[in-house]
Amino acid sequence: MTCDDIHSEGNRTMTTITFTKTDPPDWLLAIWKEIDDKTFGRGFDCFAEDAVCNLGVADWHGREAIRRNLRDFIDQGFTAHHDVVEYFDSPLLKVFHGKVRMSFDDPAVPPVRPTMAHFFYMDATDTAKVSRWIGAVGPTSF
Repeated sequence: MTCDDIHSEGNRTMTTITFTKTDPPDWLLAIWKEIDDKTFGRGFDCFAEDAVCNLGVADWHGREAIRRNLRDFIDQGFTAHHDVVEYFDSPLLKVFHGKVRMSFDDPAVPPVRPTMAHFFYMDATDTAKVSRWIGAVGPTSF
C-alpha cells in the first residue's frame, strides 16, 4: 500500500508502507469496549497525552479531550456496538474497518449499522501510544 503524506507547504512525499492483515490488538478492542459500555476509562490510555483526533468534523486535541468529547457524543441518545471487520497493521500506522450498530433511545428511530474506517498513527517516540486518530463513520442514512 502506498500512502501520500501531504505537508503544509503543499509538497508530497511518497512512502511505501507494508501492512499485515491480522487480528485487532487488545488496545483497539479496549477503546471500542469503553465506548460501547459508556465507561470511557482505561481503554483510552492507548492515546498519547497530546494525541489529536479527527472523527468526521471533530478536531479534538489531547487524550482527555478525546475521552470527554466522545462521551458527550455517545450520550446524545444512542448506544453503540462496534464490530471489527478487518484490521491492517504496520509499525507506525494501523488501519481498521468495521461496522457500528447504533441503537437509539427513541424506539421510533430504527437502529442503523454504518461502516466505519479509522487510521491510527502511532507516536514516533512511543509506538505503544496513538498520536493521531482519523476516522469516518457513515453515512447513517441516504
